Amino acid sequence: MTQRDYKLLEKINNPNDLKKIDKSELESVCKELRDFIIDIVSVNGGHFGASLGVIELTVALHYVFNTPDDLIVWDVGHQAYGHKIITGRRDIFHTNRKYQGISGFPNRDESKYDTFGVGHSSTSVGAALGMAVASQLDSNNKRQHIAVIGDGALTGGQAFEALNHAGIENSNLLVILNDNCMSIDPNVGALKEYLLKISKSKTYNRIRDEIWDLLSNLSSFGDSAKSIVKKVEKGLKSVMLKQSNYFESLNFRYFGPIDGHNTIELINTLNDLKNIPGPKILHCLTTKGKGYELAEKNQTKWHAPGLFDKESGKINVVDKKINKLTKYQDVFGKTIIELAKKNKKIVGITPAMPSGSSLKYMMAEMPDRAFDVGIAEQHAVTFSAGLATQGYIPYCNIYSTFLQRGYDQLIHDVAIQKLPVIFCIDRAGLVGEDGATHQGLFDLAYLNCIPNMIISAPLNEIELRNLMYSSQMNLNNPFAIRYPRGKGVIENWQKPFEEIEIGKANIIKEGHKIAVLSLGHIGNTIIDINNTLSEVGKAVGHFDMRFLKPLDTKLLHRVFKEYQTIITLEDGCLKGGFGSSILEFASDSNYKNDVIRFGAPDNFIEHGSPEDQRKDCGYDKDSLFKKIKSLL
Repeated sequence: MTQRDYKLLEKINNPNDLKKIDKSELESVCKELRDFIIDIVSVNGGHFGASLGVIELTVALHYVFNTPDDLIVWDVGHQAYGHKIITGRRDIFHTNRKYQGISGFPNRDESKYDTFGVGHSSTSVGAALGMAVASQLDSNNKRQHIAVIGDGALTGGQAFEALNHAGIENSNLLVILNDNCMSIDPNVGALKEYLLKISKSKTYNRIRDEIWDLLSNLSSFGDSAKSIVKKVEKGLKSVMLKQSNYFESLNFRYFGPIDGHNTIELINTLNDLKNIPGPKILHCLTTKGKGYELAEKNQTKWHAPGLFDKESGKINVVDKKINKLTKYQDVFGKTIIELAKKNKKIVGITPAMPSGSSLKYMMAEMPDRAFDVGIAEQHAVTFSAGLATQGYIPYCNIYSTFLQRGYDQLIHDVAIQKLPVIFCIDRAGLVGEDGATHQGLFDLAYLNCIPNMIISAPLNEIELRNLMYSSQMNLNNPFAIRYPRGKGVIENWQKPFEEIEIGKANIIKEGHKIAVLSLGHIGNTIIDINNTLSEVGKAVGHFDMRFLKPLDTKLLHRVFKEYQTIITLEDGCLKGGFGSSILEFASDSNYKNDVIRFGAPDNFIEHGSPEDQRKDCGYDKDSLFKKIKSLL
């Protein structure tokens, strides 16, 4: 691997150092920053394309604004690598997303420059507005508040709610639309440039405000005069832009679109916008993956590509044995097509994750029966409920951490009405390097308390397949199927469908003294341990419960009567989860057995490999083995 020189970047330990660099050298700074990210991410992994796309914008923001006193909020945070490097974390950036290293997302505990903790989309405008109103209340009119949001995140309902509110607050808020996909207004060439220069002009805006104030003081005309001027202005913009501007209708001043890769133009524009009060939108056109050709051409693949050779672009392949196994996501994607071919009422829904969830296969083969609703989890759930009222069978695929955002809809729109929506809950359990904002640890607990819910978790690919098959036959209740990120354990999983009885556990192995009750994929750890123990004639009973709700109480009664010690194992939070349900069962049935629970403790689990995280939580293979062996 070739080593690069970072002569300018090495001088930048904070934004004040950046400001000392002459404007003429900023393009070189951007190149070095982009190369640095490529060098580090290629060998360490992480989110890639988004950060490359905002290098110039990142440099311009820290060059113009007085951070950290001026507050920048990065939506989602995928694009914040350049920001982290400029704000004092260059020398430790190689620890990004690693165990006990820096977070892959802005994190308030990590740096004073990280103004708001993010990971989920569409929060930046609301957070920045809250900060702007706080500054107003503190009579701090000089502080700037900037929300950087992508066109994808802007589809989230929360972003629109915040924009709607911001328009009436008249706070000092700048929303930067990082548009790397769609164009809200058509690019109209020279006219666009002219309008930008006029609209950001200090003189123009001063005169506009003065006229506005003058009209307010004219009793003979008053509001009617202001109304006329407003209509004329809106009409002119409509004619010139060939369409009315949505943001202007929300009382935002709209500027752009401008080239998001022209550092000097960005700096000049931002300097001008600093002096314009009230809510503003700056529309920047960028290219995701900018500066790395392969990432520019295939933005989805290079969003988070894993490890790769930066020279050739070849993405590293994992161990061949592991590579033969199938991701749970692909099991879902291929199985739903099989089911849909047999049942014309089956439809698929995902909120902006067709590739990640593998619903993309159905979208390609059955485009009229698969729906990507954008970053809109609330809508995805209610949309699914609406389909269910009309006799359709919706498989609503949402990541565990994102289903949290549709919780009210899950209760109000689905469960209360007993609508048969099938929730395929992806990325359940510990997810690794994305950290606390993305762990799928809470779904068992937050679903368990909802009446009418059926909650299941497959041990392997075949069980996932059969649960998907069985769920469509149960048309009286919402049905949740949770499964983890990544590979399964069985090579040949495409077997004929078999119906699984609702609430029926599977006996993996009988034993003596100790019984392990597991839920979901994590149960494969016990299978491995049991095989090891069997070699020395020591075995524990192992029962794959498959369902959290309803529990197989018939089996549980037998287990509590025949085994002295009960171990529960779940890849989820201990508070309110599977183990808690077993304790409730034992208490209600007046059993006095020792119950030992393994799962995630009552704290947020930070980034690191899943192996490191399980070890920290105490339910990795070694920890479980030692505990079981000590009890034998």
